[in-house]
Amino acid sequence: MTPFVFGHAELVHTDCLTWLRRRPEKSIHAVVTDPPYGATEYTHEQQQKLRAGKGGVWRIPPAFDGHRRAPLPRFTTMSRADLDYMHDFFYAWAEVLRPTLVPGAHVMVACNPLVSPYISMALTKAGLERRGEIVRLVMTMRGGDRPKNAHEEFVDATVMPRSQWEPWLLYREPLECRTVADNLRKYKTGALRRISDAQPFGDVIKSHPTRKLERQIANHPSLKPQSFLRAVVRASLPLGEGIILDPFAGSGSTLAAAEAIGYQSIGLERDAEYFEVARQAIPQLARLVVAGVEQVSEPIPDDDDR
Repeated sequence: MTPFVFGHAELVHTDCLTWLRRRPEKSIHAVVTDPPYGATEYTHEQQQKLRAGKGGVWRIPPAFDGHRRAPLPRFTTMSRADLDYMHDFFYAWAEVLRPTLVPGAHVMVACNPLVSPYISMALTKAGLERRGEIVRLVMTMRGGDRPKNAHEEFVDATVMPRSQWEPWLLYREPLECRTVADNLRKYKTGALRRISDAQPFGDVIKSHPTRKLERQIANHPSLKPQSFLRAVVRASLPLGEGIILDPFAGSGSTLAAAEAIGYQSIGLERDAEYFEVARQAIPQLARLVVAGVEQVSEPIPDDDDR
């Protein structure tokens, strides 16, 4: 299938591991991606169940207040074998990814609190340098429920806390140069882009669930809002130069965010239906006018920090 090109964005219908093995070394300057957490929910079998509304590994929530709620993967049902497989998948992915990265390239990976330790261990084991996490503050419908089939018996119990944040793992390909400044001069990587001269990029970002308009444009169960994506995509290239890769492109929202900012990007998507969704969605999402997200202000230091 011929790659789809829109502006500075290129979308390729391919398996990411196959594509990465053929990619020239040191040719990617940043990665921003929302991957399949369990590496099973986006298999052909599970996608057919999701599209048929039968669930499978996907939880299909009921409508709430007249609004249809987005399906969510059942992370709580993952077995030890599922978690081990996930760890091995992301370890293999990171090993294949690393040769394509320019030294100092940042890798931002959307995650979930239940599975982030396993993905973190895999990326660290593969040799990427952990640089913390970006916290997306967002109220979702995940968690907060009473025990199933025992709501009246345990009225004061919550099985899991209501989710109000989403972790984005932040990693970096190790520097080749002695200092970050030297790496910036040679590769244009190694740091994150500031919001302004007065404000650095922070690791806590106030966000919101994806708007209905964006979901209508790009029908994907893991769609993130353009306002948030544009913030993290912008930060990934400290000098505003280079190529951003999304190896799990889905509906193309990361590529749309990069195009809206003026960055060059490449997206990889193996699912033929999502590839077609992305072809239609990237131009529309890129043209959207969205309000900027709010970064949490720097806190007043405790006495012990002064």
